[in-house]
Amino acid sequence: MLKSSDGEVFEHMIEDDCAVDRIPLPNVTIKIFYKAIKYCNKHDEASMFDDLATTSIDDDLKAWDADLVKVD
Repeated sequence: MLKSSDGEVFEHMIEDDCAVDRIPLPNVTIKIFYKAIKYCNKHDEASMFDDLATTSIDDDLKAWDADLVKVD
């Protein structure tokens, strides 16, 4: 389990249940944590297209990244 700086707990992060204690993330809010997960998922999906590596896909991903890092 991970615990964000604003007290939110994110469970089921590790599939093999090797962590029994919470891992504090004192400088990470749940909103930023979810953005990090979103970023990882998007880039994992994009890596499937590496063989096709077109400028269009790269440009779309860069635009998506720029939009993601905007903070309210």
